[in-house]
Amino acid sequence: MIEILLPALLVGLLLAAISGPLGCFVVWSRMAYFGDTLAHSALLGIALGFLFSLNLTVGVILVTSGIALALTVLQRQHFIANDTLLGIMAHGTLALGLVLVSLMDHVRVDLLGLLFGDLLATSLADVLWVSALALLIGIALRFIWIPMLNIAVNQELAQAEGTRVGLVRLLFMLLLASIVAIGMKVVGALLITAMLIIPAAAARKLSRTPEQMALLASLIGMGAVAGGLLLSWLADTPAGPSIVLCAATGFSLIYLFVPTKAG
Repeated sequence: MIEILLPALLVGLLLAAISGPLGCFVVWSRMAYFGDTLAHSALLGIALGFLFSLNLTVGVILVTSGIALALTVLQRQHFIANDTLLGIMAHGTLALGLVLVSLMDHVRVDLLGLLFGDLLATSLADVLWVSALALLIGIALRFIWIPMLNIAVNQELAQAEGTRVGLVRLLFMLLLASIVAIGMKVVGALLITAMLIIPAAAARKLSRTPEQMALLASLIGMGAVAGGLLLSWLADTPAGPSIVLCAATGFSLIYLFVPTKAG
């Protein structure tokens, strides 16, 4: 039991810890649909990883990073609304990934595991690479924290003060792409955005400062991971959806019963 649950718990806690601060920016900047687009494109990364014999995590990072770069460029055009563009990219890449996977007769793919996670199948090797990736994301986020805060408050003012808005936002999008690669294993492609936005949204009501919100978002996410794994083990439910359900339950309880902070 410990051999199965401990790696799963560690990987889930790492994801929740690093998703908290990133999720705050997703909530502040209203980028939830952007996160969904990256998550949907992750399946295309899996398909191309199989096609070109790449490590699947590398394939996901390459594709989601490419999609982030493409969206950064395409969102500057004025012919298609951004939400429409994100919808096209999200569903187009998901459909392409599913079609490519279905054409690979020599590859056996657990689509449910990819879409909804397979956390209980994690190993100590997964803990190591997730730890390394989470550390790199944390270091990068530390350097762009203040510029991203300035952009979230007022993008035009931040640009006038010398913040390289385009570069900072691109770096943030690449960090989101990396989180998607981790989240594929934990909650799957379709639920990773929930782990970004639900803990952050719950923490928003409890916080007075951005740093406080980031910390609380991480703690709420980590609590959801622990509770979801316990539910999964006791009730034999899928781990990924159980984690998201616990996060959503926590959000509901906070908004129903915790008074809004004054000030």
